[in-house]
Amino acid sequence: MKNILLPTDFSENSWNAIAYAISMHKDEVCNFYLLNVNRINNTITSDIPYTPNSEVIDTIILKPSKQKLRKVVERINKVFTKNKNHKFYTLIDYNYFIDSIRKHVSEKNIDLIVMGTKGASGLKELLIGSNAGEVITKVSCSTLIVPENATYSSIKEIAFPTDFILSYNTSVLNSIINILKKEKASLRILHIVQRGLELSLDQQNNKEVLEDLFSNFKHSFHSLSNSKVEDAIQCFVESRDIDMMAMVAKNLNYFQQILFHSKVEKISYHTNVPFLVLHE
Repeated sequence: MKNILLPTDFSENSWNAIAYAISMHKDEVCNFYLLNVNRINNTITSDIPYTPNSEVIDTIILKPSKQKLRKVVERINKVFTKNKNHKFYTLIDYNYFIDSIRKHVSEKNIDLIVMGTKGASGLKELLIGSNAGEVITKVSCSTLIVPENATYSSIKEIAFPTDFILSYNTSVLNSIINILKKEKASLRILHIVQRGLELSLDQQNNKEVLEDLFSNFKHSFHSLSNSKVEDAIQCFVESRDIDMMAMVAKNLNYFQQILFHSKVEKISYHTNVPFLVLHE
């Protein structure tokens, strides 16, 4: 059984992520946890600091969130055919967003977080935003970022950017293997290189480990020369009709070249292709 956390702010972006997660896991036994986090400071505005009592919290935060979450569940039941493999639970919190995510990841033994984000077309820049950026970097749980225009049909091509510098724990790559099995997909392992620069012995060894690990699946290795990693990946994703991009969060330096601006909490991601960040 898979436990999936679906943070929602009741926007269409978050609904799209919910719909994507349900469709992607239609054949799996899953518990879906719909979570709304609403800070008291975002709801109550006053120049005089005070600690609200339980009645105020219940009236101003909990009841409205409960009603909205109920409507989300009703929408799910209306849009999707009833699936005996799927169970839905609603969660409400008024903690700090990341603290709340961490708490529920631990308490509910969450395997995957699925979050929505604003989409973009072509090379138009997109900021995923502070919430998704912080979850990716500060929560030790695999996270799937779903742009607003991404619609699940089937996953046939997965891009896996790597610099071959770090070795990966086999267990973390099992998430990719499971998708390859379920979707009968192909894996495209992408390395961005400086022109004329060859792999070191360690890099070659790590490449061979990946070759062995994915030997039973359709896969291929690709090398591109580009001074900007981000642009190279963008072109690769578009030219090959990639359906999902996957990376291991452990490889943070390489990760930053693709996604990070000067502020770590702001992440740039230029494509409508869902992005899976794997944590060990």
